[in-house]
Amino acid sequence: MIQVKRVYDRRTEEDGARFLVERLWPRGVKREALHMDAWCKDLAPSDALRRWFNHDPAKWKEFQRRYQAELNVNPAACQALLDAAKQGQITLLYSAHDTEHNSALVLKSYLEERLQR
Repeated sequence: MIQVKRVYDRRTEEDGARFLVERLWPRGVKREALHMDAWCKDLAPSDALRRWFNHDPAKWKEFQRRYQAELNVNPAACQALLDAAKQGQITLLYSAHDTEHNSALVLKSYLEERLQR
């Protein structure tokens, strides 16, 4: 129902609705070239958290905890993604090089947990 994908990967029909979940626009990507339904920058980690984490795998567990705490402050911000996921496949787009330690994975887990409630 929810998948994550780098913005640099090719779009496929299986993507469903596509949402960019980064606070900053991805480097090297033209706005008209990124096929997406919405840019959800308010769902991205805060600038302070993003800078603190700095894609350091040693900080991964704490980053997940802090980011989920940020998401819990404004759960209504996730509603559009939750509604879209109830309708079908959605893809969360991210730009990080690290495919195992990025905010889109945390957001995916957070959304899936809320969908199960």
